[in-house]
Amino acid sequence: MSPQKPFRILGIQQIAIGGPDKQRLRALWVDMLGLSVKSTFVSERENVDEDICALGRGPTAVEVDLMQPLDPERKPAVHATPLNHVGLWVDDLPKAVEWMSAHGVRFAPGGIRPGAAGHDICFIHPKGNEEFPLCGEGVLIELVQAPQEVVQALG
Repeated sequence: MSPQKPFRILGIQQIAIGGPDKQRLRALWVDMLGLSVKSTFVSERENVDEDICALGRGPTAVEVDLMQPLDPERKPAVHATPLNHVGLWVDDLPKAVEWMSAHGVRFAPGGIRPGAAGHDICFIHPKGNEEFPLCGEGVLIELVQAPQEVVQALG
């Protein structure tokens, strides 16, 4: 594997926590722990109703997404794995995806696309296959294009 990567992982962008009822999640994360709700996101395609919360302030704040499914019988089942995914800031998402794909990393379907918080995203698949054996080993990993202020703060 080539040691020279054309991108850098800068830090944790988010963690996403799923449950059958996001009000129960809010009772802990917002009411008890004091996170603030920045916005909400609802998507039929992604089967999710989520509150997007902030831990910290400024460009290095970590997003904590509290998610419940719109339909618990449909996929994706955002509540089936309580720690749904971890998001990582990356300084050049297209280069990261191109380089990692060339080196055997499996990405989830959907490619690079706008995410709930307005940044371009894509996901490293939790399971590998013959063609792309490198994966999250059971963990869904979201790569998030860092805006310039995050690159400056964390880079």
